[in-house]
Amino acid sequence: MTPRHHDLVVTHWGARFMGQNLPVSIGRGGIAQKIGEGDGITPIGTFSICGVRYRNDRVDFKAPNIHQRSIGLNDVWSDDPKDPNYNHLIVAHNHPFSHENLRRSDGLYDAFGILDYNWPNAVSGKGSAIFIHAWRKPRHRTEGCIAFAPNDLLWVFLNWQSDSRVIIRG
Repeated sequence: MTPRHHDLVVTHWGARFMGQNLPVSIGRGGIAQKIGEGDGITPIGTFSICGVRYRNDRVDFKAPNIHQRSIGLNDVWSDDPKDPNYNHLIVAHNHPFSHENLRRSDGLYDAFGILDYNWPNAVSGKGSAIFIHAWRKPRHRTEGCIAFAPNDLLWVFLNWQSDSRVIIRG
């Protein structure tokens, strides 16, 4: 498959989008075929951004070609293969299964895109929460997500086209 100008192409060495080279952080397990939940691998493949969630108290932007929704106080993402809601967003104050809080004190999820890896029809244990989000610091490894400098992340969302793809290559 030949990437188009408006596809986000991610490799071990960086990313390319709309003619720009961007530094990127990938999973601590590298880019490969995912083994399962918690492997730290950024999955090889071609994906869509299914939507963007954001902290409306921290960022304000309007991405014209991606569905956006603000993060609520009790929004969590299930990462527990035993959870019937595995690899989905749940609104819950005391969710009984392992999960990740989406409203964080750090800036990692001030805005993030949800990739359609193992979503919406999640296979239990195949891997959850492959997001595009802000990095902790340049090239700092993630748990399997793709991470960018906050300004680069918003630039990608603002310039996303309705037929853009995320292409992750090993």
